Amino acid sequence: MKRIQLTMLCALAVILLLTATLANRSMASKSSISQTIKGDGFVVLELFTSEGCSSCPPADELLAKVQREAGDKPVYALSYHVDYWDNQGWRDVFSNPDYSKRQYQYASKLRAQVYTPQVVVNGKTEFVGSNASAMNYAIASGISGSAVNTLQLQGKQQGAKMSLNYQVTGKTTDDELLIAIVQKNAVHQIKRGENEGRTLSHAQIVRSLQTFQLDQPEKGKISIELPKAYSATGWEIIGLLQDRKSSAIHSATRAIVTAGEFKDIKVK
Repeated sequence: MKRIQLTMLCALAVILLLTATLANRSMASKSSISQTIKGDGFVVLELFTSEGCSSCPPADELLAKVQREAGDKPVYALSYHVDYWDNQGWRDVFSNPDYSKRQYQYASKLRAQVYTPQVVVNGKTEFVGSNASAMNYAIASGISGSAVNTLQLQGKQQGAKMSLNYQVTGKTTDDELLIAIVQKNAVHQIKRGENEGRTLSHAQIVRSLQTFQLDQPEKGKISIELPKAYSATGWEIIGLLQDRKSSAIHSATRAIVTAGEFKDIKVK
């Protein structure tokens, strides 16, 4: 009887210790997010995911939910399908080695591990992509205050390309302009691998990520290549101002795509 009681007490102690540890990790995560992104006035959520990863669908669903509920808030969701799961029984049709490279670069800058699903916030901090509590806290912290830099984009499609006029304010000495071409939704049946037999829904899939140097710091014009499947509906263009040294994202916006001639961009 005493042995049973002792065992139960030990088990209870282990449960309490694990609960306290998880709570401390959660608080530490929230504290880290608050210190690194609070007051930026926007939030960029970059999810690194894969169709071959059984832990990823909940993160994909969470990102889709965030996108649906964002409304007109300055929340920019980007989903990158990495390629290092492609040799585990299923090749992700959206995977791209460039996105795996981007994740490894973040890991180096942030001194973090590489895993899926992983979310990087404003290029400054990271957490598990299915962690709804951390996601909500990051959004609330990120959009409070105002951004130091601003970015505005206006686009016009010309066949398989799109011309983009950009205008920026603030210090951009070390910044690059990144243009993400995003497919907003897709549904795909998985026939092999960890998600075999499942039908997965994806949101905010980055189909192309192109980098440009700001040769004209305040305003200028660039041209981007469009994926073959691109259409005016169901896709969007998201621009980022990112520090090439620290990887911190200083501003983000969606391009306003027009059918007619460009109009002058007015800075607010």
